[in-house]
Order: sequence, then structure tokens, then C-alpha cells
Amino acid sequence: MGRVTRGRRQLPALAALIGALLLAACSNEPSAPTVDAPAVDVGPEHVHALGVNPADDSLMIATHYGLFRAAAGEDTPERVGDSYQDTMGFTVVGPDRFLGSGHPDARTDLPPLLGLIRSNDAGRSWEQVSLLGEADFHVLRAQGARIYGFDATQSRLLASDDGGRRWQERTPPAPVIDLAVEPANPSALVASTEAGLFSSRDGGERWRPLSRELAGLLAWTTDALILLDGAGRVHRSRDGGRSFEAVGEIGGRPAALTEHEGDLYAALHSNVVKTSADLGRSWRVRVRQ
Repeated sequence: MGRVTRGRRQLPALAALIGALLLAACSNEPSAPTVDAPAVDVGPEHVHALGVNPADDSLMIATHYGLFRAAAGEDTPERVGDSYQDTMGFTVVGPDRFLGSGHPDARTDLPPLLGLIRSNDAGRSWEQVSLLGEADFHVLRAQGARIYGFDATQSRLLASDDGGRRWQERTPPAPVIDLAVEPANPSALVASTEAGLFSSRDGGERWRPLSRELAGLLAWTTDALILLDGAGRVHRSRDGGRSFEAVGEIGGRPAALTEHEGDLYAALHSNVVKTSADLGRSWRVRVRQ
């Protein structure tokens, strides 16, 4: 049970999982490079990313129409600030400190690609850091001082050790769906790509294949690497992605996945967010739409 086989007969299954994930990504893509506020603010639609603010344990929900916050113990999210920017990439880097990317609110005069942006006030305001007009990070991950970003405009993986002001380019093994960084080693990565799973021990300089049969959204806790595939099935690895076991399901197509202090948070395309305290075996609703 659980060890990934690498036979070519499994490739159609991978194609189906990739198709589900890419269809989900396309449904979340903006129809224009800037975002108009909807006539009625219906809440967090088209979720791109999740994070937990360690300042107060609130759940942050990055969406096509801006950033939302669900306070600890509350299952109804509220808009943060008055921006409707399409926050494609998003990660929490400290108490009230976030990084983001995507496309601007149409009420601004910013170029269509935000590059890397930063908030030091829990998402109420944002400032430019780098690559304005040059990059659209669909994946942002940070571990310690290291930041990784996958720029979807040029299919390039970038790494920074100075808060995102300067970047070094890496060549990913294939177009990236998601990234996970080992909690104890910021140079150790697992990339979920259109060609399967790959790992790197040197910050993305070199890659080796882990699985040609699995792909999905990733989260790396101190206890396990979690993969959520396009059908909503949860896979768990205790050896850094060399083998996986199927452990549960979230009950729908996934849109985003993150972890905080061992707990998992997954957004569905119904805009419901669920959480798991047992590494993906069981789930309960955290945010209702």
C-alpha cells in the first residue's frame, strides 16, 4: 500500500489529474489584466491561495477579487481593505507580514503584472518589492530568508535570499503547479509539475524525478509531505516524496492548500475551506461560503 510505481501504464491517470488541476487554474484566471470590482461583493470567489496569520491565527484567503480574513473561531470571512486586486500568488512570512503577486485593481494605474508585492499590516495595504510589470507569480513559497516564486508568464522559477529584491533564475523540470519547501531545509524542494513530481536539494539548481504518476497541490509539515490531487484525494509521504499512501479525500476539486503548525487547510472550488488536524485523514469545514 502506498509506494508509487513508475510504470508507463499510469500516465493516462496523471494526465487526468493534471487536466483537473489545469482546468481549475484556468477557471481562476482573470479575463483581463486588471480586475473590476463586482457589482455585488459576494465574498471570496475563485480562491488562489491560503495562509494563516500567526499574529492571531486568522485564516487569510487570497482570491481573484482581493484578500479575505476569517478570524480564529469564525467561519464567515470578511474583506481585508478595499482592494480588488487578483492575488494569484500569496504566502504568509510572519505575523501580519504577507507576500503576494497577480494583477491590479482596475482603479489603479499599475501595469498588468504586479511582480512581487508585500504587506506589513495584515493585507490592508501593499507595496511594491520587485519585478513590477515583469512577473506574475502563481506560486510563492517562503522558508526562513529564502523565497521561491514560479512566474507563469515565462515559466521560470526564481529564488531570492533578500526578501525578494534580487532574484536568481532556476530552470524547473516542467511547468510548475505547486511547490513545497522542507521545513528544516530551505534548499530542499518538491515541485509538482505537468510532468509529475520532482525534488531538488540545492534550491532548484538540479532536479530528480520522484513520480511520473502523481501531481497536485503540496504542503510540507514537520511530519509529512501532503499532496492533494485534482480529484480531491489526499496522499501522504513520510520520506520526502519518494513514496506516498492514500489517506483521505476532501470531497471536491481543490483550489488551494496550505499548512500551519501541522494543520492543513484546503480550499475547494465551491469556495468552502476545510481543515484537517490529522494530516489529511479527516476534514471539517473551516470557512463557509
